[in-house]
Amino acid sequence: MALFENRYRTHDLGLLLLRIGIGIMFSIHGYPKLIGGPEKWAEIGGVMGMFGISASPVAWGFLAAAAEAIGGQLLAFGLFFRLACVLLLGTMIVATAMHLLKGDDFNTYSHALESAFLFLGLLFAGPGKYSVDQLLFPAEPEWEE
Repeated sequence: MALFENRYRTHDLGLLLLRIGIGIMFSIHGYPKLIGGPEKWAEIGGVMGMFGISASPVAWGFLAAAAEAIGGQLLAFGLFFRLACVLLLGTMIVATAMHLLKGDDFNTYSHALESAFLFLGLLFAGPGKYSVDQLLFPAEPEWEE
């Protein structure tokens, strides 16, 4: 039955579509934060105070905005893919924790939590063969025993 056939040969195409779609969405969400300047970065980075980190809210906010905006583009292209996933995963963990500490309901923090799981999974899956990373850093051939 076609529904249960092995479709793993489309794995890399699936990763490409996922990377492009999620990358574009995070870039769209991140760029207004990134171009918002120091005032916006301080607002975003001020969240770190909830975790006992009050130093450099502008720097923390800039890192979070850059992770979303630039990390989204890196994700879409599959360039420095795992680094982008780590930065986006960290940003989404902080966002989820912030909402939980504020006592927000599930619908408020579910997007950040879902995104954290997505970036964690992508971190392990890798960018696939249709990526800039594959062009620049080709995988070693697998030896069969």
